Amino acid sequence: MCGIAGFVSTEPAAGPSAADAIRNMTDCMKLRGPDAEGIWHGASAVLGHRRLAIQDLEARSNQPMHWSGSETATARGNLTIVFNGEIYNFRELRDELASQGVMFRTTSDTEVLLALYARDRERMLPRLRGMFAFAIWNEAARELFLARDPYGIKPLYYAETPRGVVFASQVKAILASGLISPTAEPAGLAGFYLWGSVPEPWTLYRGIHALPCGSWLLIRNGKPVSQPTVWSDIRESWRRPQDRISQAELQERVRAAVLDSARAHLVSDVPVSVFLSSGIDSSAIAGLISQLGSRVEGITVGFDEFSSRHEDEVPIAASIAQHYGLPHHVRRITRAEFEADIPAILSAMDQPSIDGVNTWFAAKAAAERGYKVVLSGVGGDELFYGYSLMRELPVNARRGRIASSIPGSRPLVRAAIAAFANGRHPKLHGIADFMHSLEGVYFLKRCLFLPDELPALIGPELAREGLERLATNDRVPHSYATVRARTGKEEQLPPGMSPAKAVTDVAGVCLLDSTHYLRNQLLRDSDWASMAHSLELRTPLVDATLLRTLSTVHSGFANGAGKRMLAHSPASPLPASIVNRPKSGFAVPMTEWLAAMGERHWQNVPMLAAPQTPWTRRWARVVLEEGFQLAVR
Repeated sequence: MCGIAGFVSTEPAAGPSAADAIRNMTDCMKLRGPDAEGIWHGASAVLGHRRLAIQDLEARSNQPMHWSGSETATARGNLTIVFNGEIYNFRELRDELASQGVMFRTTSDTEVLLALYARDRERMLPRLRGMFAFAIWNEAARELFLARDPYGIKPLYYAETPRGVVFASQVKAILASGLISPTAEPAGLAGFYLWGSVPEPWTLYRGIHALPCGSWLLIRNGKPVSQPTVWSDIRESWRRPQDRISQAELQERVRAAVLDSARAHLVSDVPVSVFLSSGIDSSAIAGLISQLGSRVEGITVGFDEFSSRHEDEVPIAASIAQHYGLPHHVRRITRAEFEADIPAILSAMDQPSIDGVNTWFAAKAAAERGYKVVLSGVGGDELFYGYSLMRELPVNARRGRIASSIPGSRPLVRAAIAAFANGRHPKLHGIADFMHSLEGVYFLKRCLFLPDELPALIGPELAREGLERLATNDRVPHSYATVRARTGKEEQLPPGMSPAKAVTDVAGVCLLDSTHYLRNQLLRDSDWASMAHSLELRTPLVDATLLRTLSTVHSGFANGAGKRMLAHSPASPLPASIVNRPKSGFAVPMTEWLAAMGERHWQNVPMLAAPQTPWTRRWARVVLEEGFQLAVR
């Protein structure tokens, strides 16, 4: 796990100022890779790298890394790579290449990527199992190849400038280069207030975009050859015809698939730990790795505010650790520590988010124990139909479709809600506008603010432009502005969304959660919050190979069956007390903590000053104003 950066010039020579820009970028990402720093100067490109050594700890595997291991590579031109992530099947790929006469000088996954690219170019990508974002420079052809993993676990951002293209693992690193001015992007600003995170490919800054997950991009002579090319679209996994198999067969398929993923994610030359909560996902991972013979330590955070309450995960996590014979470390977090850490949290937050504080403290606890790698249960609900909204939203959408098919129904619904709401949750007012589709009810469930609330937050012009840009996004190959509702009418999608086409509505909710909430918030927060502590966070339940393996059987996960099967996947299944325990989530007592912070961020915004305002709305304002110095009225 590392930080990568680079600049490719439109001119034959990049010039000395480009090297200074890359050094500023790698300095900005020091915590992503404290073990080594490298900067390489080519004729028209400069590449930079910060290394967190996980595989092959020797200096020979530092980056940027050059390839000179075969005549094939020489014929294609001198290749240089900067790589962030892990390739879990690199040893199998290395053996295959070695059997074809390729000579290696390291035992790293980075060198395997170079050898594969020398042989197969972009055709290499479907062979990779892991989380990755990398750049490979071909000096002779003056070509830069950028690629990103299917789920988008590892971030990669780029920006076009008059002088060339700049890229990095962090938005803030690109800003540190001095090559891009920090001008607010209306789509990013509006997207953050709508969703609580910035939807890909937008960022908070105009001109800086995320390379879409599962995509690659070729830059030649300092300019993109075309729009990003999709090589893997995880949405297809919820659209495939489903196999009809017994529950016993399905359980065995789940057991084999998750055990295989757990084994793959243990590949490391340094010790591994695991975030251990009271939930099924992390507990199942603990059971699987125990079954594989790995005695990893469980890391749990606890809060005094949750003591003796359902949200307190410490007692249950301790019982799971004892059940599997794993060492267990509990780290208590106080409000005073939260307040002291706020500046560091907001500094580390690469894009604004209302989440991630929980992962920040868990990562801090793991790093304090000396770990460089931790396994997380993130993504289990999206894969195994775990959230209650997977049951609720299809029902709500069905009712909404019926209601919206009645002529004149929307004004009536709007009037009824206006009379009923009377200060209740502010999102109730959006029911009439979003009840007609699965995408609409999903947006209403997950959104932070409604579109018509944006003008009061960022002003009418920024709100209008932001919504327009979100709705006409031409940078994501599978983005659409409208969807044909089951009533036969064309209905506009909620801002920043793509259609939920899937084999069932329940599968459609999983698709939406995986490509919105998981992608734009959970995974992104996992990255910045762990990397701020020089910790590599791995996600055994967010794995493209695992997703493909289960893509023809996931309809059997409905109504709680998927989580039960995950719980029974370890050789020693989870206790019934864990399986049947009501879901609590990986919570932090933000309501209590924010109550003591004062009201300077929201006292002049009536919708935020109201007593019933959810803490997430107020925290969003704090994040934007203190963390990103954007005080838009």
